[in-house]
Amino acid sequence: MFAKEVIALTRMDTGETGIVVNILGGRGVFRRLEAIGIRIGKKITKKSRGLLWGPITVQAAGTQIGIGYGMASKVMIEVEK
Repeated sequence: MFAKEVIALTRMDTGETGIVVNILGGRGVFRRLEAIGIRIGKKITKKSRGLLWGPITVQAAGTQIGIGYGMASKVMIEVEK
């Protein structure tokens, strides 16, 4: 049986895949992420990250998207370990 862990997108390893379980923040953050394809229940894969607090690239809904570190830290992902 696999244990499931919920972590922020910023803490995921490159190449790791998970399901979005929560988006922390207000309506604006939620709507912005939803507009680029990051929604609760969607599967996403972390492709790369910038140096230090740089942007993070993810693949969601067949499209690669770069989002800022602050916004990425509000996306909670359930990953299997």
